[in-house]
Amino acid sequence: MTEQHMIQLLNKRGVTLEQIAEIVWKLQRPYNDKLTVEQCAESVLAVLGKREVQYTLYTGIALDELAERKLLPEPLQAILDADEPLYGVDETLALGIVHVYGMIGLTSFGYLDKDKPGVIRELNDNRAAVHVFLDDLVAGLAAAASARIAHQNEAAPDYTSRSGPE
Repeated sequence: MTEQHMIQLLNKRGVTLEQIAEIVWKLQRPYNDKLTVEQCAESVLAVLGKREVQYTLYTGIALDELAERKLLPEPLQAILDADEPLYGVDETLALGIVHVYGMIGLTSFGYLDKDKPGVIRELNDNRAAVHVFLDDLVAGLAAAASARIAHQNEAAPDYTSRSGPE
């Protein structure tokens, strides 16, 4: 499995690397005025390179595709057809991606899950296809890529060189 294979899988479901990178850029731009969308795309690719992320994407996308073809057992099929708000398994699966980069990824995911910017909203609102899992997985990818950038931000304050309270 490669990052490019994962990009193809996402493209097949209507999501591009650029759309995810744009969300990452919007999350991190206030903290890094030199950040480019290209750097954000590189960060998304780095996240996509992790096998645990790939497995999570495969699982969620497969469940969405099975739901579209009405191949899930009841009551699961009805739950996904309705995109039942209390289901929560879609968010739980996406958290597997988010936790790769720590707490900042978690807070970013919460924001993205509530605000649903860009392609996340498009997936959530598209009733022609089932994206119960994919909208959250994309939010998880963007949150993890954003957290990865935050961890690498050399302009961030370095508190390790300071002694304790004076």
